[in-house]
Amino acid sequence: MTVEHDVEAVMRDGTVLRADVHRPPGGGEPGPVLLARTPYAKDDPGLLARLDPAAAVRRGYVVVIQDTRGRSASDGGWEPLVNEYADGHDTVRWAARLPGGDGRVAMSGPSYLGHTQWAAAAGRPPGLVALLPEFTWSDPNQGLVARDGARETGLLTQWTLGLGADVLRRRGVGGAQAAAAALAALDTPGTADWHPPVLRRLPVPGRPDGPPLRRVSPADLPTFTVAGWYDAFLQGSLDNHLMARASGQPAALVVGPWTHADLPSVIDGGRSLKELQLDWLDGVLGRGSGSGPESPVLIHVTGAEVWRRPDRWPPPAVETPWFLHGSGALSPDPPGTDEPPSTFVHDPAHPVPVRGGTLLLTGAYPAGPFDQRAIEARPDVLTWTGPPLPAPLEVAGRITAVLAAASDGPAAWVARLCDVHPDGRSINLADGIALSPGGDPMEVRVDLWSVAHAFRTGHRIRLQVTASAHPRWEFPDSAGPRRVLHARSRPSRLLLPVSL
Repeated sequence: MTVEHDVEAVMRDGTVLRADVHRPPGGGEPGPVLLARTPYAKDDPGLLARLDPAAAVRRGYVVVIQDTRGRSASDGGWEPLVNEYADGHDTVRWAARLPGGDGRVAMSGPSYLGHTQWAAAAGRPPGLVALLPEFTWSDPNQGLVARDGARETGLLTQWTLGLGADVLRRRGVGGAQAAAAALAALDTPGTADWHPPVLRRLPVPGRPDGPPLRRVSPADLPTFTVAGWYDAFLQGSLDNHLMARASGQPAALVVGPWTHADLPSVIDGGRSLKELQLDWLDGVLGRGSGSGPESPVLIHVTGAEVWRRPDRWPPPAVETPWFLHGSGALSPDPPGTDEPPSTFVHDPAHPVPVRGGTLLLTGAYPAGPFDQRAIEARPDVLTWTGPPLPAPLEVAGRITAVLAAASDGPAAWVARLCDVHPDGRSINLADGIALSPGGDPMEVRVDLWSVAHAFRTGHRIRLQVTASAHPRWEFPDSAGPRRVLHARSRPSRLLLPVSL
């Protein structure tokens, strides 16, 4: 392929954004443009490996990778999430007129690159014909900047510091040592009343003095969504797929056993994700031997470690309660009488560390499935465990923990679903957080997001409950006892979508 570097596009306010344009060699028939807009540098090797422009160029696409406003080679000021609506609209119109293109533009890319797709689509630019978002939030207040009221401080800190290198380059800070020192200075204590200080000193989504955040809106376009069971934006990706499907347009979905940092490659049947995406895009655009405008759903079922193609997500299931008992048992049977509460004492100065899950933190806190026994051995972590299963039990859909909970002051309730293996390993599957004001006992519903998991014969279902997951979430908190009640009239329970 041929690559033209730093091709300029002028936005409506005169700001120049720059892109690299990858084309098939030797001209040929015009083809659709596949556009990605990124804040991470259009020539970054990791990004290029993920986007794989050569694979699309071989099929006759013109691939455009553009630096967003205020990043890398593009002009203007960097304000995360703010400018992607107007800039995305203007860039699609520009890309539709590029030499070698046929006037049709599809967009692709993971994470923030997925956000740039939804933002561009919100303005219905002429020429935009399909979206291929991967690992992207829907409501920024559910997974990006916060989760049910608890601030995603860990995610925002590592993301902001990671973006800081380009900010410092633009400020004239040169050299690796100088940049490292400047980044460290950004994260030192200051006078700001919002911790950590770096989140106030650099532009970051959801700042108290920033613009309101917008959630994804219906695009009414064919959409191929990719999600990961251990991705920080898992539920947002699933919600986006459901919204896309409701529009009546072709809506494909692939969910694999991936974290946010994974590079999905070979999946079901030995084919690559990129091949599946391009086959689908060829189909909806009526090109070549594409797979047609059907709406395929491909789901990896953890535990069974198999790929399945249900007719839709979520597949048919029955919401089944498993009740928490004062003995620490987890059972399909509710308490027959009022049982003693389960109690622990929370000390904010010694929070429970997070271990695995749907994380996007620094390398010291990797995402994914991990043995939770060291966490569960702490006195400030409660567990309820079911009996060994006499037969496999498959769950697919959204998980909720309903706690009859009490505390003396404002409290967080972190719930985590685990699969306990016969050898004792307790492997995390899903988690969530909810906040309560304290005072009288109240029903607290903790949204653990979604799973597709098979508990094997002899395995046991476990629910953890604690009050923190450091350093992931930040929230108003108070020290003191936490109580989970087991009254007959107010049972605490875990709601599992058991597959039919």
